[in-house]
Amino acid sequence: MKYIKINPADNVAVALQDLQKGEVVEGVTLLVDIPRGHKIVLNDLKEGENVIKYGFPIGHVTKDAKAGTMVNHECIKTNLEGLLEYKYEPIFDTPSQTKTFCAENAQKVLSDSGVKEYTFKGYRRSDGQVGVRNQIWVIPTVGCVNGICEEIVRRFKEEIAGQAGNDDSRHARPDRASSVDAIVAFPHNYGCSQLGGDHENTRTILKDMVHHPNAGGVLVVSLGCENNQLDAFRELCGPVDESRVRMFITQKVKDEVEFGLQQLREIYAVASKDVREDVPVSELRVGLKCGGSDGLSGITANPLLGVFSDWIVEQGGTTVLTEVPEMFGAETILMNRCQDEATFEKTVHLINDFKEYFMKQGMPVYENPSPGNKAGGISTLEEKSLGCTQKCGKSIVRGVLKYGERLQVKGLNLLSAPGNDLVASTALASAGCQIVLFTTGRGTPFGSFVPTMKISTNTPLFEGKPGWIDFNAGVLAQDEPMAEVAARFRDYVLAVASGEPVNNEKNGYRELAIFKQGVTL
Repeated sequence: MKYIKINPADNVAVALQDLQKGEVVEGVTLLVDIPRGHKIVLNDLKEGENVIKYGFPIGHVTKDAKAGTMVNHECIKTNLEGLLEYKYEPIFDTPSQTKTFCAENAQKVLSDSGVKEYTFKGYRRSDGQVGVRNQIWVIPTVGCVNGICEEIVRRFKEEIAGQAGNDDSRHARPDRASSVDAIVAFPHNYGCSQLGGDHENTRTILKDMVHHPNAGGVLVVSLGCENNQLDAFRELCGPVDESRVRMFITQKVKDEVEFGLQQLREIYAVASKDVREDVPVSELRVGLKCGGSDGLSGITANPLLGVFSDWIVEQGGTTVLTEVPEMFGAETILMNRCQDEATFEKTVHLINDFKEYFMKQGMPVYENPSPGNKAGGISTLEEKSLGCTQKCGKSIVRGVLKYGERLQVKGLNLLSAPGNDLVASTALASAGCQIVLFTTGRGTPFGSFVPTMKISTNTPLFEGKPGWIDFNAGVLAQDEPMAEVAARFRDYVLAVASGEPVNNEKNGYRELAIFKQGVTL
């Protein structure tokens, strides 16, 4: 297949591969070359006329556009502006927007899901949570001790590697006889000179990490004079298993590295005895994210995640959609899937609060898509949002979370966070997601503090960046059936949940990014 017209109402088609001038698309002869992912005009459009994709307007043309030409960010403008008023009009069974690749529902695609009970190998924690990794995290309360945290980890990994008779301390699992699969420091720039909401964001995200089930042990390292005082942070964290969670102030010990090493030795002795056990898929909590999107994101990879998300929800599990600015233009689709009016009102606040955040900063609310998005074929925020929101399938919205809040209800949840890849992925992990599924058309190597699986929208990216991309959804544009791809993807995600590392883990790419809005002293 060379192109796709996504919805019968559309007046554009999308090139699934590079098309040449003179080729015929939907009975229209191309007047120009069309790169993969870009939009082909199917009938003459007059200046000001709407461009329809996914069955919805994605903006209007700023000049006449002839059939057979390409419409992109240079000749299309968003229709979005300002705050809107919304009305709750629930629709719980919406038809698929993507006719070719997105199936009617997950049950039909993953046809055996109703008869087979799926499990993964996870770590049951004493607080009832389940982890998909058994790692030890060293977390600074303030950026001033980043170097100390990294030195403690470096020395400890050397120590463990030496005991195991392994000369290389760099690999993710220093002792193959232990169930601990990584020991990681998470440096950040915050914890002091912050006020109000920024200070609370830092404390909240770090607290969420302390309680994350992927951590079999945590060492919190404080300086002593920072705003994020350790006593107050300890109180914020509440009850912890003190055999696994330790905290200390570097200003109060003589040799902070040696003291930290001794703490790690004691934590490691406990965490290294943890074992995986069969856990039902209902315990899985998965974050849904996209970045470096292209014109195929809403056609291949995002619909694949939508099918998988619906399946997880049907199994009693949890998925979380974030990137609030990339819901703008498609927010009513989510609002009308809210389980009740109270959830709808929370979603309205989720959207409008983020718009007001932009307006308070004096910034344009709809300054999106990015240069990479535009180069890949995405021209307006509406187009980006309609593709982005397909990651959450058709499930009913059960919960709405503020930034830093942890999951309380199973099913599909919406989470307040910006579109920034590192900040949003950190927020998903902080909410309690054990894995982040990240679709991309341009490619990116980063990882959050949980496994961050990269799913390519197109095959050339998968083939060109094997060290970045974990799964190729581009085969959907090459006529591989959704049922086969979705089943293979399901099995791969469950394998990752059971311990198979993804590329960001193999490469040691793990980052922590906290949302900052205000003044730094």
